Amino acid sequence: MSFNDPFSILFGNGGDSRRNNANNDDPIILDVEADGDGPARNTNAGPSGSSRPPRGPANPRITRKPASGGSGGSRGSKILIGVVLALAIIVGLFFGLSRFITDLMWYGQLGFQSVVWTQLGVKIGLWVAYALLMALTGFVSAWLAIRARPDSADGSTIRINGDVVEVGKSVSSKTARRVAVVISLIVGVIFGSQFNANWSEILLMFNAQSFGTTDPQFGLDNGFYVFVLPGLKLVLAAVAMLLGVGLVFSVVTHVLMGGIRITMPVNGRGLFSITKRCRRQLGIWLMLNMFAWAVRQMIGVFDQLTVQGSRITGASYTAVHANIPVTFIMAALTAILGVVLGIWLMRSHTLEGQASIGVRASAALKAWRVPVTSIAVVVVVGLVLTVAWPVLLQRFRVNPNAQEMESTYIQRNIDATRAAYGLDKLKTEQYKVTDKGEQGALAKEGDTTAQIRLLDPQVVSPTFKQLQQSKQYYTFADTLAVDKYEIDGVSQDTVIAARELDLAGNDNRNWVNDHTVYTHGYGVVAAYGNKVTADGQPEFFESGIPTQGKLTESEKYEPRIYFSPNTTEYSIVGAPEGTQAWEFDYPTGSEGALTTFKGDGGPSVGNLFSRILYAIRFGSDQILFSDRVTSESQILYDRSPKERVAKVAPYLTLDGRVYPAVVDGRVKWIVDGYTTSDAYPYSQMTDLGSATKDSTTVSSATVSSLGSQKANYIRNSVKATVDAYDGSVDLYVWDQSDPVIKAWEKIFPGQYHQLSDISGDLMSHMRYPESLFKVQRELLSKYHVTSANQYYSGEDFWQTPVDPTESQSQQDQDILQPPYYLTLQTGGTKEPVFSLSSTYIPAGQSTREILTGFLSVDSDAGNEKGVIGPNYGTIRLQELPKDSNVPGPGQAQNNFNANADVSKELNLLESGSTKVNRGNLLTLPLGGGLVYVQPVYVQSSGSTSFPLLKKVLVAFGDQVGFADTLDEALDQVFGGNSGASAGDAENSGNTSQSGDGQNSGGQNGTESGDGSESNGNANGSGTNEGKDQNGSSSQGGSQSPELQQALKDAAQAMKDSQSAMKNGDWTAYGEAQKQLEEALNKAIELDGGK
Repeated sequence: MSFNDPFSILFGNGGDSRRNNANNDDPIILDVEADGDGPARNTNAGPSGSSRPPRGPANPRITRKPASGGSGGSRGSKILIGVVLALAIIVGLFFGLSRFITDLMWYGQLGFQSVVWTQLGVKIGLWVAYALLMALTGFVSAWLAIRARPDSADGSTIRINGDVVEVGKSVSSKTARRVAVVISLIVGVIFGSQFNANWSEILLMFNAQSFGTTDPQFGLDNGFYVFVLPGLKLVLAAVAMLLGVGLVFSVVTHVLMGGIRITMPVNGRGLFSITKRCRRQLGIWLMLNMFAWAVRQMIGVFDQLTVQGSRITGASYTAVHANIPVTFIMAALTAILGVVLGIWLMRSHTLEGQASIGVRASAALKAWRVPVTSIAVVVVVGLVLTVAWPVLLQRFRVNPNAQEMESTYIQRNIDATRAAYGLDKLKTEQYKVTDKGEQGALAKEGDTTAQIRLLDPQVVSPTFKQLQQSKQYYTFADTLAVDKYEIDGVSQDTVIAARELDLAGNDNRNWVNDHTVYTHGYGVVAAYGNKVTADGQPEFFESGIPTQGKLTESEKYEPRIYFSPNTTEYSIVGAPEGTQAWEFDYPTGSEGALTTFKGDGGPSVGNLFSRILYAIRFGSDQILFSDRVTSESQILYDRSPKERVAKVAPYLTLDGRVYPAVVDGRVKWIVDGYTTSDAYPYSQMTDLGSATKDSTTVSSATVSSLGSQKANYIRNSVKATVDAYDGSVDLYVWDQSDPVIKAWEKIFPGQYHQLSDISGDLMSHMRYPESLFKVQRELLSKYHVTSANQYYSGEDFWQTPVDPTESQSQQDQDILQPPYYLTLQTGGTKEPVFSLSSTYIPAGQSTREILTGFLSVDSDAGNEKGVIGPNYGTIRLQELPKDSNVPGPGQAQNNFNANADVSKELNLLESGSTKVNRGNLLTLPLGGGLVYVQPVYVQSSGSTSFPLLKKVLVAFGDQVGFADTLDEALDQVFGGNSGASAGDAENSGNTSQSGDGQNSGGQNGTESGDGSESNGNANGSGTNEGKDQNGSSSQGGSQSPELQQALKDAAQAMKDSQSAMKNGDWTAYGEAQKQLEEALNKAIELDGGK
């Protein structure tokens, strides 16, 4: 008898019930007949043996398929498909891993492969560990829910509800566990990589260092905030996510397994029912999640010390007396609420049973009273404590007495900020200034006067290119570097640049030329910063191709520049010994000199495997087939010095400027590296990008700001060098007291050289970095104030002036004046020091711009091996009296522009086909006051034109000097005789209007540039020799009466020209210019005949 026969009244008539209920959960018994078995017994036969028609469809039959005979062909095709798939996978992996493998080769060649493996190990380790934890949590949660299912383990269910029998079949527990494993692993893999980007925080947490100072609120070492707290917050976030996933897995699995049933309310049946074991599990998961939330709230209290307030960074009075205690209270309430809700969920029988709707509604209201009341109480208390109480305290307690009540916390902010930014050792002095220039005022400051820089590194780059580029495939940076070199025993401010390769300028571009022939630049070009030739060109002491000059003589350096900021293409260099060279070295004769790279500058491409890898990486089949790629070849790429340092030390913030230096017979690129943090308690938060933005970073492609990055701690902890010939990178620990770099040294052992490894020659070129100084000057505009009450009033806040030499549109955008490297002497130094300097004016929108302070930092690290100079990094602030009226840079520029004589002559210079470029406006503390110096360059409008220094503007107080030389302009503002000689004193009265100076041959890039014609004054001795009592330059040696008369005629003609120009008599001006030219030509002729 069929299973359905006794229940035919319930399931319908006859066998049709099986068809009608095919979609039900009722079990169906099938008669199965397999081929080869005996005939099935006919259960419908009557007593006579006669058969009746079947009441339902014929019973299903399972038949055996005949064995396939032709399997040989299919087996071969399967093997072929397998081989093809295997090859496709291998090729895909090869392409996919080509970049990783070549990166390993690149790092390995530099000796920094540990950087890759450490990062990769941490990232993969975090991913795998968190993925496994996530998968384990999800599986355990699902497994517990599966175990607690109300059905049988095989999934069969039989339920009798009144006169209805429900027979069902669901997923078995074994299958459910398998599904749970798969889903848990998928979720784990997806979420496992969530914290990969935070690998540095994890490493720092396990390598934390002590700062030796504690925060003023909780008394914890500042290292806890910088190292431990960021990693701890990541760990807690990970735990919270794990517990959240556990709760979600539990709820979903219970719903699928029947622990939670949701149905329509029929015949008084409840909306849903939850089994007892389900309630217990959900209650425990809920409590764990609430506990995790409470712990995160408690840890979050430490963020109060770095939160940005309306005035300062750090906890204020309201935060300390309201927000912090309230946070602990709310954490406790959160944990208690978790316990209450968990216990209620485990013990509640809400919405279960068979009571009628009305009865269950009243029971539900009573049962839900506990959770609803608990949540409501916590929400109300939270609103009162976290919103109302702080607002009321601030409004009625703090605001009426803000200066007194906030002073403690402002003082904390001042002290922490000055310590975090290296300003705690600031040396401040009151600078009593005068604005009246007196005769001989500079007599005691001759050394400083002699070193006043005339070359503007942002203006003279086209001049360097025109005079020293030599060929179109070379170039110089658009903003040159300022450094110092000892020339003939005198420390000399220098404008220097490397002659870099520029493939864009090559007219014959193809793969061979781009990657195997034109592979490097050649040499450096250096000029005296404090003087020019008679016709306004830079006076080079190192120049030409091949290189010649002071540096070549003293250093005998390797001039080839394979690695530089402008070199973006890869080059393949090197060849077996005896192979004819094909790398172009430098232009000479009709063909040019050739060379072969001999260093260790890049990964080898001498075997087929590496050639294939790099052909894939750079998308070039030429690497595979070119004969220029030999068994000894190396491939040079990632050749920018800044990029190379960034790759080997990705945790450093790098300075916006990279500069070359000739060191120990090599050209080295020097890069400054910073360690930063945004977690130093109570230190003021700063946007490093906006703090380091100025007119140079806006207009230059060579110099950049630090980028948008929030920080409240910074140290110049690392000095890095990149060899311009072989690209080798050396990292030196510069600030040995910085805990952050100590942690990174521990993470990457052996990666850093110690201070003792820095040679004396390299030490002499270590400058104080610009970006750090710009951040510090930004902070000092407010934090020169050390009194909390004065800080609160803000009456003595300053600001950095905008650059008055820029266009009006940029000035309207508040583009700041950059700091300048100068050799100068301040009140705190006994002799002139190579320094980085800037100025301050009062803060606010007032149009009255007066100078309030002069900021400088000693930038001379000395020249002793492994020893930083004792005064290096000393920041000096000269505060001007509050009643002084010394013009600020903007007002000084306005004085220049408003001067009638200056305006007339500049208009004259700018007429026709020439234009005037105003150079950097330098500020120097000289003569008992502040001197402004601005070189004026004149440039024609031709395509090959370049700026030449023709005039110099000087201001002291309201007095303006304007002359052909700095020496003469200084004399004008200091009573006719400044008392000292400027670097261009030898050019006084000897300027050439034609522009054909003695270095005019420099346009071919082959002049000697040794400056042998310069006297001691021009080299920076700073003595007052060479000036008579009237301040005019005396002429040494014997001169014929005819020559003396010609020079007098030229001087008189020059005076007549200036007088005519002042009077607007342009006819007389033209005649005087003609007389001047005749007198100069006669003088040159007479002088040449000696």
